[in-house]
Formats: sequence, structure tokens, C-alpha cells
Amino acid sequence: MSDACGANQQVMSDACGANQQAMSETELDTERLTTWMDEAALPGKGEPLQARFLSGGTQNVIYELTRGDARCVLRMPPTGAPPDRDTGILREWRIIEALDGTEVPHTKAVGVCEDPSVLGRPFYLMGFVDGWSPMDTHGRWPEPFDSDASARPGLSYQLAEGIALLSKVDWRARGLQDLGRPDGFHERQVARWIGFLERIKKRELPGLEVATAWLKEHKPLDFIPGLMHGDYQFANVMYRHGAPAQLAAIVDWEMGTVGDPKLDLGWMVQSWPGDDGQSDMTYVDMRGMPSRDEVVAHYAAVSGRQVDDLDYYLVLAKWKLAIVLEQGFQRAGDDEKLLAFGPVVTDLMTSAAELAETSDYRG
Repeated sequence: MSDACGANQQVMSDACGANQQAMSETELDTERLTTWMDEAALPGKGEPLQARFLSGGTQNVIYELTRGDARCVLRMPPTGAPPDRDTGILREWRIIEALDGTEVPHTKAVGVCEDPSVLGRPFYLMGFVDGWSPMDTHGRWPEPFDSDASARPGLSYQLAEGIALLSKVDWRARGLQDLGRPDGFHERQVARWIGFLERIKKRELPGLEVATAWLKEHKPLDFIPGLMHGDYQFANVMYRHGAPAQLAAIVDWEMGTVGDPKLDLGWMVQSWPGDDGQSDMTYVDMRGMPSRDEVVAHYAAVSGRQVDDLDYYLVLAKWKLAIVLEQGFQRAGDDEKLLAFGPVVTDLMTSAAELAETSDYRG
């Protein structure tokens, strides 16, 4: 599993992750971890523990753990991560634990340790997923999806189905009443992010005023609160091996909350190929994929939510992503990767404003 993301949406995770740099391994104290696992009566007791570093950055480090026939994954903040990541990692745990027993594809909740004296930071263990991530395929789908175009659309429909199922979770019954503040969600989105931009702003962004004003005036009329991922895209899911396409797990829950699940949908499709087949989603091969309308219709059918107000969520997704990436651009210095955010930001904000001006949605 990976904390990385791709293309226009890839840089969202980089920016929100304090601009993750090169992967760096954090040494695990396997002796202390073994003792804790035994005391917690976790699978593999008495067997030697083997730990294999999978990935990591400034936000999280991830290890595969093996004890006899038992296999799981450890996720925790690295030593140098800010203190709020401790709260964040426990928040992630609450979400995956709450998803157990639901239809949402997710990693199994195995165990959590809130005591930083064990490994230096709180951590949790989740089930190992025998599957593949679109971020590990170097821009090409694994077989049979690469050579068999007829199998490929299922990847998109499964992606849409993941958040459709997520939106149906009874978050109150799952004990997540305090995970977010759904009341006033959309008002806070605009106020929070425009306030954030004002604090970091060093240049004018064409279309900002138009898109911001439109969002304030066109809040959805039938907002139904639900559990949302917060950064939903191909980069944050895993699939099972082979065809037909089957989503194995939604991963990377650090931005999960209770809010408006349709923002996940807008986020997922904001860079989806248009009628001309052109797409900003360059980290995966979108040739032969269903249209935006088709995947949105599938989401609506599975979730039971109406999608007539999709334009609002597309404007919000583009506008918000532009602001998040602007932070990375302002911090760029001579970092070529972050400097590349500059034109992406202006393109996104311009696109948000153009959609706002031409949309038939009235709110």
C-alpha cells in the first residue's frame, strides 16, 4: 500500500502530506512489537516476527508483518511527523474498524496501540491485501486489463462503486457521530479554504472570485451527511488480481470524515476524460474507460443519491484542489516538482470558474 497519489490529484496527497519527499525507512523495534502483539493476543503468538518496509514519507510509514501463517500491515507516523499525526492515525483506525461488517471494500482492522512507549508513536495493524495498486503499475494496467480493453471499464465502475457503498454506511450506528461536523459542512468548506488561501496568497488566481462567489450561492439543497474518504481516486484503492475487476480495498483514510459524500464523487471525476477523450489524469491509462456520465450514473444507482447537482461538486473539487496545490507552489523554492504546480493551479481555478459560469445548476 502506498501514501502516494497521481497526476493532478496525485499532488493533492503530496501537498496535504506536507509535500512528501523521498521514501525513508524507519527502524522498527520488533522485540517490543512482538511483546505487544503477544499481550494483545494477536494471531501468530509465539512465532518469530518478520517486518518488511513497504513505503513511507513524512506522514506515515507502512510495514508488512509476518508471524507464521499470520500476515498484516502496520501503519504509523514516522519519528519526525508532527504531533497531530498521532491523532490522525487513531482517526484512521476508527474508520477502518467501523467499516468491518459493511459492504465497503476495506482492510480488516486487526489491532491498535495508542501507547507511544511501544514504538515511539501510536500505530495500528490492518489486514494484508493480496492485490495491486494503480500507483504501482507505472501508467499501464496489469494484465488482463492492459491488453483486453473490454475488461478495463470495470476498473472505473468498481472505483465509483466503492464510494457509493461508503456513502450508504450508517455512520451513527457505527459510532462515528463525532468524526466530523456535517452541519454547515459546505459553508465551512468555502470559509476554511478561502481563509487558508488568504494566509498564503502571493499572487492573483484568475477565476478565484467567480468560483468562490458561485459556491457560496449554490449550496446543495438535499445534502445528506455520510462517511467520506476525502481524497478518493485510483491512487487510493487496491484491486484484486485478475478479471473481472474487483475492488479489494479503499486505503489511506487520513482525510476521512463525516461530511458530504458527493464531494468524493466530484473529486474522483473532476479530471475524468471529457467527450473529446482528453484527461488530466495522466498517472493511469484512461483509454477505453466509460464516460464521466456513465460512472456517475453507476454511482447514483448504487448509492441511491441523486446527481443532478454534480456541477456544484465539480466546481468545489477543482477550486479546493487548486488552493491546496497553491500551498505547495508557494513553498516550492527551487523544487521542480512543486514549481510544476503553478500552472496546474491556474488551470484548475480557471476551469472551476468557467464551469460555474456555464452551469445550469441553480442550487
